[in-house]
Formats: sequence, C-alpha cells, structure tokens
Amino acid sequence: MHDVNTDSDSAKGSPSRLLLPALAVASFSTGPIGVLAALLLVDIGNTFNTKVGVASQINTAYAIAAVVFALLTSLLSVKFKHKSLLLAGVLLMTASVLGCYFARDFTSLLLFYSISGAGYAIVNPMTFAIVGEHLHLEKRASAIGWVVAGGALVYVVGAPTIAFMSGLGGWRFPLSAFVLPVLLISLLIGFVGLPSASRNRDISADTVTSLNFKEIFLNKSALACLIGDTLRSAAFVAIVLYATSFFRQRFLLSTDNASLVLLGGALSYVLGSLSAGKFINRLGRKSSTALTALLSGIFTVSYVFATNIGISIALMLVASWFYGMVASSANSLTLEQIPKHRGTMMSIDTALINAGSAIGSTTGGLALLYLNYEGLGSVLGAVGIVAAVVFFLLSKDPTTKL
Repeated sequence: MHDVNTDSDSAKGSPSRLLLPALAVASFSTGPIGVLAALLLVDIGNTFNTKVGVASQINTAYAIAAVVFALLTSLLSVKFKHKSLLLAGVLLMTASVLGCYFARDFTSLLLFYSISGAGYAIVNPMTFAIVGEHLHLEKRASAIGWVVAGGALVYVVGAPTIAFMSGLGGWRFPLSAFVLPVLLISLLIGFVGLPSASRNRDISADTVTSLNFKEIFLNKSALACLIGDTLRSAAFVAIVLYATSFFRQRFLLSTDNASLVLLGGALSYVLGSLSAGKFINRLGRKSSTALTALLSGIFTVSYVFATNIGISIALMLVASWFYGMVASSANSLTLEQIPKHRGTMMSIDTALINAGSAIGSTTGGLALLYLNYEGLGSVLGAVGIVAAVVFFLLSKDPTTKL
C-alpha cells in the first residue's frame, strides 16, 4: 500500500511546537467531569435519592447536548477559526462545572452536566480538524494517538485525585479543586499554543449545508465510518460509565479501590491509543479499525461474566486497551474520508459518537435494570462487534491504494 496525498500537505507550514501539547491538554480538559461521574455515580445517586441506573442518565443528557452542538459546530467550523471555537468549548465546560457544583436537585444537575456535553462537542472535533489542517499526512496518525491519549490520561491522573478529594469533601469538592483548574489551564495553553490561522473562512454556512453535508452523506465510506463510530461509542459505555459501578456493586470494592481499577483501565486505554500508530502504519487505517473494534466488543462481553475479580479486571483492562486502539484508528480513518470538509466531517462524527453514547447509556441502563450487568455487557459488547463488521465491509481508506 502507498500513501496518497489527499490534500495540500506539502503546502503546510511548520506548526508551532506547542500545537500538539495544546491539543493534548484541550483533550485532557474535557475528561475530568466524566471521570467524576463514572467514579462517583453511586454517590451522586445517593445525594439525590436516585438509583444508579437513573443517575447514569446524566450521561444521556450530556450526549444529547453533544449531538446538538456538534451539528451546530459543523456549520460554525467554516465561518469561525478552529482555535476560537475550541476555546469557546472549554469556556462552556467551565460554566457547566460551576453549575454542577451549585446544583441542589437532580434536575439542575442534569441540566448543567449536559452543558459539558455541548462544550465537548465543540472541543473534540476542533482538535482533530486542527491536526488535519496543520500537520502533514505522515504525522497525523501519531498526533491523533496523542490527542486521544490526552483525553484518556485524565483517568490516570483524575481517578485517584477525585477519589481522594471526594473523601475530603464529597463529590462536589473535586469539581472546584480539580476539574475547574484543569479547564482554566487548558484555556491558557490553548490561547498561547494554538495557531489562529485557518483556511476556507470565506465559505458561507448555506454552502456548508447544501454541499458539505450532501457530499458526506452520499459518500458510502464516510457514512460507514460515521455509523461505525456511533456503534463503537455505544459499546464503550460498558467500560467508561458502568465498569466502576460494576466492580463496586458486584465485588463490593471501596471507592478508593475502584479508582485504582479505573486508573488501570485508563492506563491501558492510553497505551492502546499510543500504540495504534504503529498498527495503522503496518495494517492500514481500515484493517486496524475493524480488528480492534471486534476485539474490544468481545472483551466487553467477557469481563462481566467473570466470577473472579482478578480475571474480571484483567479482561476489562484488555477491553480498554482495544478501545484505545480503535479510538485512534477510527479517528484516523474518519479524518481522511473527505479532506476538504474535515471540520464538518469531524463535527458530524462527534455528534454521532455522542448519539452512540446516549444510546449506550440508555440501553445499558435498561439492561442493568432488567438483565443485570451480564445483560449490559452482552448487549453493548455485541454492538461493538457490529461496528467492526460495518468498518470492515463498508469503509475505505482514501490515503492508500493497492
């Protein structure tokens, strides 16, 4: 296979040395509030007298807001600088954290937590669009790995930090002492390190609606990537949202010990995302995505059926590794589908990934209520396997030719 130059890579200038660190930090900053929800979902439910299956619907609200704002971002990304949009997204998440801290009932928490979904939906596609806009093709897979790893690394740092802080002042204290400072640091580094220049600022939003969307949704491979990403996102909910509660309720782990399990899963995810670059270069974007989606789905099913806590944790770690790999591989594949519409493509992709998260949260919550954790893992793991089939049969890698 040989690389195909799909856009004007050769015309790109040398990016700032702070570009990749700024993007990784921006990705990192979107994660702490999700870590807090995953780790302290039981505590949040207890505060508002709701069951875990009900409390988990804050993730559904988050995902719905993310879908709406990601679609909006697909329009705004053509009219406004990617840097400006990214920083605006971080500001929205900052407002969300403050609202969650002061929430006095579950409805208020649901509303304010959803605002973080809106912020994430702006930040996430802009990080990938900036990679595609300012880095050469051969550097993108590695850069995407670092951006994905930056988002996952928050679990490594955040899980023990949030667990410790919650022991001092409940689940609200980490919001002010950890989540908020991380967002403020991201604003500063992003303002200094991200390039302001962007291409194609002269295209109208009407042109985006009539041409970009049409071109994307009529492209079989691009549509397959979007569907596959939706499904893999739904499957990942079984790990990122429900795994900690599973270990706390099934094996009676304390919050501190559960945070260590979450940390291990995050480390595995980070290492998987960083290692994906080598597999992408060797197997290609399509094959890497399909294979890792398949394996992540299989191990998602397996970890909930293990009756030994050590085996269950080990299987969850393997699943996390492959979820990290498929995240990097799938983003690399999706980013290259229609190079001239990267901002729009990645915004739509973010919308559908969060739609998948909402589907996974709702489906997982129902499965948990009626079929226990075994049903949850089986249903969502099967969804991941279907994602692998979609990627393998319907997608193509535009950067290679046989």
